Amino acid sequence: MAKTKPEKNYEKEDEETRLAPDAEWTKRIVLDIPVWALKKIDKESNRRGIARQALIKSWLVDRVDNLSVKKAAG
Repeated sequence: MAKTKPEKNYEKEDEETRLAPDAEWTKRIVLDIPVWALKKIDKESNRRGIARQALIKSWLVDRVDNLSVKKAAG
């Protein structure tokens, strides 16, 4: 009897899709940001004591959540 690989409990969408530690799907993207905006983002992330990526993710998720709330209310 041939050995089989253990089954995974998720489907891989593509090469960039990963399963995050908290079991939510994430997808890596490339984002071009103007230098002037990046400097302001860096200043704010330093002020808060968090990484640039964490700040950007937080802002984006908050914005998307707010769009969902506005759509449901409207």
